[in-house]
Amino acid sequence: MNKITQKDINDAVWKACDTFRGSIDPSVYKDYVLTMLFLKYLSDVHDDKMEGYLKKYNGDVERAKRAMQHERFIVPEHSHFKYLYDHRNEANIGELINIALTDLEEANREKLYSEDGAGIFQNIDFNNSKLGEPKDKNQRLKTLLIDFNSEKLDLRPSQVGGADIIGGAYEFLIANFASDAGKKAGEFFTPSEVSTLLAKLTKSKPGSRICDPTCGSGSLLIKAGQEVGSDNFSLYGQEANGSTWALAVMNMFLHGFDNATIRWGDTIRNPKLKEGDQLMKFDTVVANPPFSLDKWGKVEDKDGDKTTISYDPETDKYNRFWRGVPPKSKGDWAFISHMIETLNEHGKAGVVVPHGVLFRGSSEGRIRQRTIEENLLEAVIGLPANLFFGTGIPAAILVFNKQKSSNNVLFIDASKQFDSAKNQNKLDEKRHIQPIVDTYRAFNEGKLQPGVVEDKYSYVATAEEIQENDFNLNIPRYVDTFEEEAEVDIAAVQKEIDKLEDELVKVQAEIDGYLKQLIS
Repeated sequence: MNKITQKDINDAVWKACDTFRGSIDPSVYKDYVLTMLFLKYLSDVHDDKMEGYLKKYNGDVERAKRAMQHERFIVPEHSHFKYLYDHRNEANIGELINIALTDLEEANREKLYSEDGAGIFQNIDFNNSKLGEPKDKNQRLKTLLIDFNSEKLDLRPSQVGGADIIGGAYEFLIANFASDAGKKAGEFFTPSEVSTLLAKLTKSKPGSRICDPTCGSGSLLIKAGQEVGSDNFSLYGQEANGSTWALAVMNMFLHGFDNATIRWGDTIRNPKLKEGDQLMKFDTVVANPPFSLDKWGKVEDKDGDKTTISYDPETDKYNRFWRGVPPKSKGDWAFISHMIETLNEHGKAGVVVPHGVLFRGSSEGRIRQRTIEENLLEAVIGLPANLFFGTGIPAAILVFNKQKSSNNVLFIDASKQFDSAKNQNKLDEKRHIQPIVDTYRAFNEGKLQPGVVEDKYSYVATAEEIQENDFNLNIPRYVDTFEEEAEVDIAAVQKEIDKLEDELVKVQAEIDGYLKQLIS
């Protein structure tokens, strides 16, 4: 049998989605398909390893089973995909899948449970009425098992041509689900090209600790790790949504990042990435937080007439908001403040933000001013509109650096550099992403002079200039993209008008002649 390619697997898993299309929303059925892919992967790896041990121990089954207890994952017999496939016609197949997943979690508690004791499959129910009436549900689950039993989805390492094909299929599915899921997509996925750009701008050195405090399904965090260029790095993430946290955990395993630490919880109200009582520090922090999140901060718990405040950013125990507390209706600077406070002494952060972060006043203006005065802001990069799932508004990337080489700030207006698409604009890596990265590197190498607009694309502003602009970072204040209209040649225009008027007289004379002929 030929090695299975990335396209083979992508086509097969996308076909498996036909089971749900048209009857269940993609934001719902994505969890079922991705979970089945994970289960199939663990089962196939188990079979490959078992076959290897049986050969090694001359068919001694008991000895092979004992050896399997030391593998990455333990797969109980009734948690194996083949067991579920063999029972696909059972009336309680949904319940059997649930039991299989629960026991798989139990057999691998250290890997598949959160620190708070939550299993990664706790938010997914294959016996749920969301899948339809019992008869319809059973048929859908049977079809799903049949689709995943395809030869094209033989995920044994000995059959898969390439180390990261399984992870690639998982990313392929997430990206396509995001495309179909509309507004809900932004909750779990950052467009691949934006992740690539952020990863390149914040490129980590070998040995780095890399964190995404709002990691979604983990794609951006994985890109940041892959950009290192070696296996010597560690990944950390936190995600507030339980279902999305589970996707991130599975994503890490499918990409081979078994040692990644992914926590479930609200990063602002309950940060989980800590060392003792202090926030963990990182070399690199990247994030695409929810834009202008409402009600991000203070939590009041009411019990009759009694009100208890369980969290208040004013008294944040980690002192993350010493520059100021952002407005309760817009949490952008809350996430930025958290990111900056978790950087080590030479750390760098890259964050996607809506443009309002660059110029809104009041408390946000004060926080922005203090951050700039600390000389932490290194670059402001304007992106095209309609890049992100769930919103058509343009966004920007802010880069913060604890070890800046000067007091200057780089501004890039890349808002017009994109490929148009029907549903969502795209960035090409060579034509759009690389020029941004090259400009950023040239700035860091001191090759760009302050006060000069480069090709209506970039500008280096001094700290004094930003101060004169009242710490407003609105990109058009710095990068002048105005296209002057060509100077009008009055004499040439008059000559053209005279010519047209002569032609008009001739045409009118011809028309009059035709009319006279018709009348006579």
